[in-house]
Amino acid sequence: MATKSKNADGASILRSRLQILIPSAIVLAGVFVSALYADLQQQRLSREAARNAVEEDLGLIRTKLEANINADMKLLQGMVAVIGTEPYVTQKRFDALATALLSTPSQIGSIAAAPNLITTFVHPYEENKAYIGHWVLPPPGGAEAAKQLRDKGKTIIAGPLPLRNGGRGLIITLPVTITNDEGKRAFWGGLAGVVDLARLYDDSGLRAPDLALSVTITDDSRGTKDPVVIYGDSHVLTDDPVTMTVDLGTESWTLSATPKDGWQAVSKPALLIRGMIAAMALLIAGSVIWVAGLIRERQKNYAALRQREQQLTAVSHRLGLALEASRIGIWELDFASGDISWDERMYQLYGVSPDVKSSYDVWKSCVHPDDLPVSDRALAKAIEQNATYETEFRILRDGGEIRHIRAVGIATRDEDGQVTVLGVNWDVSADIRLQEDLREAQRETALRNEDLEAARQRMEYNALHDALTTLPNRRYLDQQLADLVTRDDQPGARLTVLHLDLDRFKEINDTLGHGAGDAILRHVADELRQRVGTDDFVARIGGDEFVIVCLGCGTADSYEALGQDLIAAVNRPIVYNGHECRVGASIGIADRIEPELTAEQLLVNADIALYEAKRRGRNRVERFNDHLRARTINTKHTADAILRSLADGDFIAWFQPQFDARTLEINGVEALARWRHPQRGILAPHAFLEIAENLNVVAQIDASILDQALAALARWQAEGLGIEHVSVNISAQRLFEDKLLDHLNKIAVAPGSLSFELLESISFDDKADAVAESLERIRDHGIAIEIDDFGTGYASILSLIKLSPSRLKIDRQLVAPIVANPAQRKLISSIVDIGRSFGIGIVAEGVETMEHAAILRDLGCQTLQGYALARPMNPDGFIDFARSHALQREDLWQRSA
Repeated sequence: MATKSKNADGASILRSRLQILIPSAIVLAGVFVSALYADLQQQRLSREAARNAVEEDLGLIRTKLEANINADMKLLQGMVAVIGTEPYVTQKRFDALATALLSTPSQIGSIAAAPNLITTFVHPYEENKAYIGHWVLPPPGGAEAAKQLRDKGKTIIAGPLPLRNGGRGLIITLPVTITNDEGKRAFWGGLAGVVDLARLYDDSGLRAPDLALSVTITDDSRGTKDPVVIYGDSHVLTDDPVTMTVDLGTESWTLSATPKDGWQAVSKPALLIRGMIAAMALLIAGSVIWVAGLIRERQKNYAALRQREQQLTAVSHRLGLALEASRIGIWELDFASGDISWDERMYQLYGVSPDVKSSYDVWKSCVHPDDLPVSDRALAKAIEQNATYETEFRILRDGGEIRHIRAVGIATRDEDGQVTVLGVNWDVSADIRLQEDLREAQRETALRNEDLEAARQRMEYNALHDALTTLPNRRYLDQQLADLVTRDDQPGARLTVLHLDLDRFKEINDTLGHGAGDAILRHVADELRQRVGTDDFVARIGGDEFVIVCLGCGTADSYEALGQDLIAAVNRPIVYNGHECRVGASIGIADRIEPELTAEQLLVNADIALYEAKRRGRNRVERFNDHLRARTINTKHTADAILRSLADGDFIAWFQPQFDARTLEINGVEALARWRHPQRGILAPHAFLEIAENLNVVAQIDASILDQALAALARWQAEGLGIEHVSVNISAQRLFEDKLLDHLNKIAVAPGSLSFELLESISFDDKADAVAESLERIRDHGIAIEIDDFGTGYASILSLIKLSPSRLKIDRQLVAPIVANPAQRKLISSIVDIGRSFGIGIVAEGVETMEHAAILRDLGCQTLQGYALARPMNPDGFIDFARSHALQREDLWQRSA
């Protein structure tokens, strides 16, 4: 029985212990879980506050980044407008425009213009000239980007891409359109600006020393599986970052940021709070243990246990408020008494010593006077409507520091109707400063956009006006004429163009300098403005060229009278630095009567009329007419035929023999150029030489005749004709060409077998040294020099002697009168004496009769050439003539006798 009783007592004790231990264990587990949950909640709140701070800082960076990129695009758009008005821009002009554009602060380091998307102009030139000729839109995706740029007018942003200076850049490519001859907008190409990423990052605050973030930028638009990191550390992407998107049009970037020290450092709960949680957990655990002991004496300690449970409930309630309002000051207002209770955080926010008893008056003394009425009204309204109390106000701390506080509270009434307001305060000064920074950034962006727009307008004006005279330039003229020829509001109006070109303007520049020339141009511009009608348009289209466009119903005589008036006004001299400067003017007039006549053709007609005015003596007015049109068409057809004939080998050499004045033996041959025209047959130089000079192809004709002459000389020698010398005419243009010497180096010329005939009209006095140097190099190849048409040119005797020619050819105009004019014979005799004195041979051209031949022989001329002896012949005819000449030369003297 005793054993059973002990077993029963043991079982009873075991049950009683289990009844205490199991609930105690459950309570202890709950305390541990509650403490752990409280700590996790604290960490979550800290983490959310940290993310909010990171999000605010990252938002400011994104705003600056987008503002800088948009400002760069605005800057490039201004230059697009300029190129749209100057599609034929040169590298020099492009450098000037780009230098002006880059004077505005931006992140653009280089600019390239790409007509038809091929890079043609770059700035800076030396650093970027290697890109010239390359596709402006780099692969991959270049073709699709070009389609977007050309067809849809989209701005293409590519990059980042590596730069030659070692950095990386963002390429912004904008489409450039122009107005074509039909007045429609047409695609011209692209303008690309290279944004220096390092400068962009610095200007956007990504590299600020005080930046508390680790930021990574990724490009999500490249079609890869994983985002491409273009800035920062990829580890940020794996640390639950705050992300924002930057839209760049054809691309988009994602900004990812974490605190510089990591989330753990900024979200780690305060040691005080953890200590409080641990203390409370220990307190509860101790209480449970103590309660377990008290249970055993339940009756004895029941009252004490209940009291401790009430205390525990109160502490738990306060603990919940502390967890919800971490880092936020808590206050409680008794509205009836005006007493306010502050926690420690409130004292810290307001900068008030904890020794000061909190009260409504203390709070009012801290609030900025201007904000106090608003806060009072919000509190009264919340109490009246039993609603939430929300407001913001400024507080004044010691030292005059101002902080912005946001307050939120809840008004409650107890059973007795007493009003109590429980609320929180937190410092939002950082938010206010961020908002102010954003507003300031927006204001600066607006000001910069205004400056860019003003710069664009200035550049557009400069692109359409002449800087010296402020008159519209050629581009503006083309636009104005295009508008006039397409307008339909005055279908019967007469459109007349006067093309004015100054005479003797070059002499002013050469003698008095460009300052005088500029003064003349400004004077002419002022005179033109004063004398044209209010509806007329005046433009300077070249160095000394002006165009007046008249829209009205005036008669042809009235416009010619206007032209004469303009010439008279331009002829009036001006005084520059004590010198009287006077120029003339020639004017060409063209009318647009036919509706189908284009603006371009109208300008061409006026230019043709101007050329006619200059050809007929200058300082006059000429009107374009059917005669000029026909002559222009004929010149164009002749020019086209000359170019075709050069390719087809239709410029051939004919040969005219030269005769010894004593024996009439052939002692030389002159090779003469002839044109084998497809329709008109064989033509002499007077039919094509002037047009060939304008086409700049005389040197090609000379080269062909030289080759044919040397081939003919070799043939004559092979057939035993005894002809050892041939002379070829050479133009001034050919004389100074390096190609001539290169050609002579490739052929073998026997010394004395070849002569070059130079026209005296080359004006040796102006170029004596240059001509002498060139002739010396020609003589080194064994080639003799002759002066052709002597007596009709500009050269002095001294300059001719200095050139040391082997022969002088007396012009036919001096030879023709010698039969009946003794004075002319004396002149020929003097030329012969001069040549004999310096060892120069004399050739007389234009020997039309055997009487001429006899007189010239007696005067001492060594060589004769003319129709009396032989006409120019084709190569085969000349060979036949040379073979039969030996038999006929005795008969020639007999017939002359």
